[in-house]
Amino acid sequence: MASNLHPVTLEILRNNLPAIANEMAAALRRTSYNMMIYEVCDFCTALLDKRGRLMSQNVGGVSHFVADLGVIIEDAIRKYGETGFHPDDVIITNHQRVAGQHLNNIVIYVPFIYDGQLVGFGVTRAHWIDVGGMSTGFGAGPIIGEPWLEGLQLDQLKIYDKGVLNEALWTVIKDNIRYPESSLGDMRAQIAACRMGARRLGELCDKYSLETFLTAVDQIFSETEMRCRNAVARIPDGVYEAESSYDDDTVRPDEPVRIHAKVTVRDGDMIIDLSGCSKQREGGINSRTLAGARVAYKALTEPVTPVNEGSFRALTTVIPEGNVMMARYPAPMGAWSLIVPTVVDTIFKALAPAMKETMPAAHHGLLGGSVTFFASNSSGGGGFVVQSLEGGGWGGGPERDGESGTVSVCQGDVRNAPIEAIELKAPVILEERALRPDSGGPGTHRGGLGLQVRVRNLIEGKWNLARSRRHKCPPWGIWGGRPGETAEYLLRLPTEEVFQPVDQVMRKVPAGSEVIVLTGGGGGWGPPEQRDPAAVLEDVRQGIVSIGAAENDYGVVIRGSELDLAATDKLRAAHRHN
Repeated sequence: MASNLHPVTLEILRNNLPAIANEMAAALRRTSYNMMIYEVCDFCTALLDKRGRLMSQNVGGVSHFVADLGVIIEDAIRKYGETGFHPDDVIITNHQRVAGQHLNNIVIYVPFIYDGQLVGFGVTRAHWIDVGGMSTGFGAGPIIGEPWLEGLQLDQLKIYDKGVLNEALWTVIKDNIRYPESSLGDMRAQIAACRMGARRLGELCDKYSLETFLTAVDQIFSETEMRCRNAVARIPDGVYEAESSYDDDTVRPDEPVRIHAKVTVRDGDMIIDLSGCSKQREGGINSRTLAGARVAYKALTEPVTPVNEGSFRALTTVIPEGNVMMARYPAPMGAWSLIVPTVVDTIFKALAPAMKETMPAAHHGLLGGSVTFFASNSSGGGGFVVQSLEGGGWGGGPERDGESGTVSVCQGDVRNAPIEAIELKAPVILEERALRPDSGGPGTHRGGLGLQVRVRNLIEGKWNLARSRRHKCPPWGIWGGRPGETAEYLLRLPTEEVFQPVDQVMRKVPAGSEVIVLTGGGGGWGPPEQRDPAAVLEDVRQGIVSIGAAENDYGVVIRGSELDLAATDKLRAAHRHN
């Protein structure tokens, strides 16, 4: 290995690695067919070394994808060996036995071989709109009882072997998905992005030498680890615990899914123990991931710096086999990601007593309210899939109100699809996309608001409308703050007068039906009666808080459009006595 690495060279390489991942991301978005990739940004691009260590991920890449790329590379090395890869190979996988996610999350990767030596891989993971079975859109979620119903399972297969297309595998994929033009187009876009990443790594090694490159990578990991240890060292040593829950897993409606986090902080080390979570369940709410712990740790240590393997070297994650977060295949994992944002919030909740000046209340804790409407060619309107992820509210914090209409802590730069793009590409009308009044948890600093999105379908088709399963454990407030509202789906058929709650997937509806997607709000921080009355008045004027909620939740009396300070003082005094 080269020694005495020049600091300027180190900085150039430190910044080049995320720049390559970002360039891969730009290439993927530019060439993909699927709105979930080029608009919603439900993907990540990354560079990993041959040991599965993360060298870089694109800035804004889906956060909860980052934990489960290394295990895929480790598994591939066990299967093929270091000498089993060639420069023009392309591997595809989505199998749940290694990194349990829903099958729509397709991983494509290519080897980077330099001077005949396997050095690493260019990797992408991206959301396809369909992989067969019940996978259309975001899939049928927790109701899927086994992976074979969900869709195609692709287990570390070479779609290109030494540059030669595997025609049989290509045909199997094409013949078993509903929208092959989109999905196979996305595959080609992923391949192009991965090859670009490998090519850029080769250019770096040509310029600086392989030895210098590898030395820099190790030093970057070590320096990142040290900065994370320093951040954890500012948290008082101790053992912190908290828990939350999901209502059920669809199979056992009266049995909550327990989420428990035990966090141990000692001398800059952190242990996140999730062994107290529920055992794996019969419904598809299981996952096989370290993402909950890693996303929380990254947010606590270096939330805005580029991520790499060093970001997690001072973290120990404990999740036993058979846990709902480390389920054994073939446990159903169609709704793998539902729990992860709440796991992150539960870790934060555990640490809140040690970080009162910085820790916010819980956010909506879901991967957004999904808008999924689709029809095949046989439906008379042409094949299409409408997809969007609608954000919710984040928790209020020590210094300010929570953000509104924002995706979860696990989703990076994922965003909702533009109204114009949706209506251009599919036979639907978005009648409304607005903030949801009174959805933010009351507090000294109010929780952010969820959204209310109303969509009318112009032709017959199918909706996926599986409810959130967080009604019994709404986004909690802290230090006297109150919980935010929970998410809900409402449906009105053309023959009906009012909207009704719905919890169904692949629900066939006639033209003219309307759906309302209601996303949750964030919890409040601090007692609501300590909120500045002028801030409550402004919320009312903006339509964020109703006059009734201003009085009932905040003790603020508004006459017409003005504060009644005398009545407010009297009402708040009465609240304090009660």
